[in-house]
Amino acid sequence: MATTLLVLAVIATGLYAGFMFAFAAGVMSGLKLLTDEQFVAAMRRINEKVPNPLFLLIFLGFVALPAAALAVPVDARTDTARLLLILGLACAVLSHLVTIAGNIPLNVALEKSTAPATETRAAFESKWNRLHLARTLVTTASFALTAGSSLA
Repeated sequence: MATTLLVLAVIATGLYAGFMFAFAAGVMSGLKLLTDEQFVAAMRRINEKVPNPLFLLIFLGFVALPAAALAVPVDARTDTARLLLILGLACAVLSHLVTIAGNIPLNVALEKSTAPATETRAAFESKWNRLHLARTLVTTASFALTAGSSLA
C-alpha cells in the first residue's frame, strides 16, 4: 500500500508540475500576444474550463497523495526519504496557498471586472504571472522532492 501511494504521489505531483510549467512556458506566452480584449476573454474562458473534475482530481491529489504516502508507516523508509517526502508535501501545500490566496482572487477579480479590457489586463496579468511563476517553481520542487523520496 505504501509503495502504491508513493507512486501515485509522484504521478500526481509530476502531472501538476507539468501543468503549471506548460501554462507558464506555453499558454501565457501565447496569450501575451493577444490584444487586451482577446486576452481578457481568453483568460475568462480558461478560468471557466480549468476547474473540471480531472483537474480537481490532480489538484487535490497533489497534496492528498503525498500526505497519505507519509501517513502509512513503512519500516524500510529511510530518514532521508521521509524528510524528502515531508519537504515535497510542504512545497505542495505552499503552492496551494499561493493559488488560493493569490491566483484565485485575481481570477475572480478578472471575471467580475467591468473596467475596460486595458485596465482589467493591467490589474491582472503581471501579478498573476508572478504568482504563477512562484507556484510553478514550488510545484516543480514538490515533484523533485517527492520523486527523490522514492529513490532515497
